[in-house]
Amino acid sequence: MEINSGDTAWILASSALVLLMTPGLALFYGGMTRAKSVLNMMMMSFGALGLVSVLWMLYGYSLAFDDDAFGGLVGGLGKIGLKGTLTGVSGTLPETVFASFQLMFAVITVALVSGAIADRAKFGAWMVFAGVWATLVYFPVAHWVFAFDTDTTKGGWIANQLGALDFAGGTAVHINAGAAGLALALVLGKRKGWPRESFKPHNLPLVLLGAGMLWFGWFGFNAGSAVAANNTAGIAFINTQVATAAAVLSWLVVEKVRDKHATTLGGASGAVAGLVAITPACGSINPLGALIVGLLAGAVCALAVGLKYRLGFDDSLDVVGVHLVGGLAGSLLIGLLATDTVVADTNGLFYGGGLGLLGKQFVASFAVLAYSFILTYIIGFIINKTMGFRVDEEAEITGIDTAVHAESAYDFVSGSSIRSGAVGGPAPAGINDQSVREAAPAGKE
Repeated sequence: MEINSGDTAWILASSALVLLMTPGLALFYGGMTRAKSVLNMMMMSFGALGLVSVLWMLYGYSLAFDDDAFGGLVGGLGKIGLKGTLTGVSGTLPETVFASFQLMFAVITVALVSGAIADRAKFGAWMVFAGVWATLVYFPVAHWVFAFDTDTTKGGWIANQLGALDFAGGTAVHINAGAAGLALALVLGKRKGWPRESFKPHNLPLVLLGAGMLWFGWFGFNAGSAVAANNTAGIAFINTQVATAAAVLSWLVVEKVRDKHATTLGGASGAVAGLVAITPACGSINPLGALIVGLLAGAVCALAVGLKYRLGFDDSLDVVGVHLVGGLAGSLLIGLLATDTVVADTNGLFYGGGLGLLGKQFVASFAVLAYSFILTYIIGFIINKTMGFRVDEEAEITGIDTAVHAESAYDFVSGSSIRSGAVGGPAPAGINDQSVREAAPAGKE
């Protein structure tokens, strides 16, 4: 195929949009934590952005998109170091453009996991985990789901052999990250004081700003997954907007009925839940189906975030309730709502297609869930037993930001610095971490 300049321009723009989602996630997660751990939370996203980008260039792209190897578990090493991609063509795109677009998916998937272990993880241990998890979990699953090939013996088993539908990553990104978040939350255990103490978001404007950036970037995530500037991209775009808007409304209705208040945190969370659920389905359902997906996702995820209190696992920022549950909902609803007016020769149960597609969606979803959960638990357990994954109790209580990063997000003492070795010398006499904390306004810790 010849390279199409319009397709190339759209996917380059989409790649930038998806990249923006990781800083958006950092703000979304950072605002949801306590003031004394916001920097650590945001650093986990930015750390993933740096590390995964390097690993993707070295071998990640090859493991995800080279021909089947190692029994079909993962791609081969033929594209290691991006070998052959500088002059290669993928569909109507330069292969470097396709590789760049898929890189951004790898980055944000790793970053999503971090929300489950907010307020208690060592940054160094997180970085080791991020590298190992990307290598052993994300890259293989991306091969299963995203590696299509006209020769079905070369592509991923979910994409080519099973024939399950996942337009933009409901399995590879959201179910994958949600299952990993659950496993890590179990490995690290509960935060000190949870659930007795209230762990309220310290900065809701940051949460809303982050959610807005995610919503904006998600158009690249979903519509860009058409890998062309065409009608499919347009369908994915409008479906993304409709489902997200509907999820905001349904989450707020659940809150109003259950808690008598519709909250800003609920609105932001509902938007993310809708985005998650429509991700796998946006290229196979019509706008009416997108409305149904959004309404169900917002309500179901609003109820699901309470499961951690019932079942006793401390998923700090509701990665399980939003990404795992939302990803499962969106993936399974394809089996009901897919229509051949969008994807030729493909109908879900509600359009006379029977149970066949639903069965494929079930197998794909729970295969990824099981693989991610088991591998993540093993990786997290080994890291925890060797270098230790959790900060000590004192650091958790006084604040990870100052204990691990020697920084504070908010300087409550004008003109002071709490950085060790900062330019201009140490902090002025009498100014130390404890005095900064004592100067903080009520509620900032």
